[in-house]
Amino acid sequence: MIECQGLRAGYGGREVLRGIDLRIVQGQMTGLLGPNGSGKTTLLHVLSGVLPPTAGVVRIGGRKIGEFRPRQRAGMVAAVPQRAGPVPGMTVTSLVLLGRYPYLSLLGAYGPKDHAAAQAAMDETGIAPLADRQTTALSGGEFQTALLARALTQSTDILLLDEAAANLDVARKAAMHELLREKNAAGLTVLSAVHDLNLAALYCDRLIFLKNGRVLADGSTRTVFTREIVEEVYETRFHVFAHPVTGAPQGVVVPGGGGPGALGR
Repeated sequence: MIECQGLRAGYGGREVLRGIDLRIVQGQMTGLLGPNGSGKTTLLHVLSGVLPPTAGVVRIGGRKIGEFRPRQRAGMVAAVPQRAGPVPGMTVTSLVLLGRYPYLSLLGAYGPKDHAAAQAAMDETGIAPLADRQTTALSGGEFQTALLARALTQSTDILLLDEAAANLDVARKAAMHELLREKNAAGLTVLSAVHDLNLAALYCDRLIFLKNGRVLADGSTRTVFTREIVEEVYETRFHVFAHPVTGAPQGVVVPGGGGPGALGR
């Protein structure tokens, strides 16, 4: 469904992605992991059409991403960005309804189907009680949840997430990923950039580790979430063990194991 070949991209002449070859098949729930500056956000920007690649090819559904008009692309791929701010004067409902952009009539008016889709997404994400609240009055976690509702309202086959749960507490992080897992089981393809390795391992079937703009490891969660790989990616000592309930691999940092200059990465 998503294919990258020799993908290179960056900003202002600074290369971030240095030859990415990936294939995300339909129905996968994949975690995108790696240290700060490894290229996770840049990769998601390219896949969502926000950032054009400097070299290589990106295909969605077999077609080059540049062949799609913006509205066509928005009907195929939805994204939850890492950095977005509330818009003064916009309510939660208005924000969520923006997800219906690919389906607007020529007159640009929202119809009953659009409002029904927005309401369903707000119900699923638990923000329906905030429907009339101004986005500027939301907490960071509430705003991120509203952005997820907007993305779900797009009714796409592909969902790209960039640290979507970063501002949520533990319970809401779990609730968000339970919802994503439910959507994935119904056919939604999910690619999610995550800093929380353990959360990704609990909910994702596949993990992709980036480092210095390249894919360092890619495979099933139980195959690539190993002490050796995690330590190579993060240059920090880790202890990896099985989750006591699910058996999924989990990891903790070993105190004193951080390499020199780790805070600067």
